[in-house]
Amino acid sequence: MSVDRWLADTRSSYDTVAVSYADQLRGALAGAPYLRAALALFADLVHAEGGGPVADVGCGPGHVTAHLHELGVDAFGIDLSSAMVDVARRDHPGLRFEAGSMTDLDLADASVVGLLAFWSLIHVPDEAVPTVFGHFRRVLRPGGPLLLGFHVGDGSRLKTQGYGGHPMNVHVHRRRPDHVAAWLRDAGFTVEAHMLIDPDESVPGAVLFAAASPKACLTRHSEVGSHRIVRDRPNALEPPPHQAC
Repeated sequence: MSVDRWLADTRSSYDTVAVSYADQLRGALAGAPYLRAALALFADLVHAEGGGPVADVGCGPGHVTAHLHELGVDAFGIDLSSAMVDVARRDHPGLRFEAGSMTDLDLADASVVGLLAFWSLIHVPDEAVPTVFGHFRRVLRPGGPLLLGFHVGDGSRLKTQGYGGHPMNVHVHRRRPDHVAAWLRDAGFTVEAHMLIDPDESVPGAVLFAAASPKACLTRHSEVGSHRIVRDRPNALEPPPHQAC
């Protein structure tokens, strides 16, 4: 499938479901203690880097962007769906939201101190992921934290309906954390930790923490390696220290 095709399908699908999607997700974080713990750690990592702008890429209706703002993070949202951006601006009028694609991020190099993509990679096909991660690394300052959330598993399925029964036409991709970690290392990230969520469910989730490697490290990243920690409790999410180059 061409880039233009899957992007167009994803955009039109979420334009269609934007309002009902926002209604279903409203208050969702209140019942998700492990996700809140991951977001709190991400906020701490941003503050440890001195603070600054943080991009929520694939922000949807902006509920995660708003949660980060409550944690003292200068977060702004980007989403492929202009209808979703309209909903986010309606629900969170004091925050910044704009339309854009993670396949071609319209952000300057090293312009954000942190970046997260919370279950917004699930519609990106495998062949496009390296390009996306390349943009993530480009726009992040060296040392800046990255937080990903995604479905865990193998294969893909076509989603033709959702969020109130509205028609959709998107593929939902499940991925193994070690596969995602390998893509990140190739893009110039140091993978620091990941946590499996709801491992007994039919489709578990995962959150993965990484940091943008200093540019001096990129050419010998494979020699330096990275220290990954797998945790299953929110109070055990503390990542290891950054490795020196």
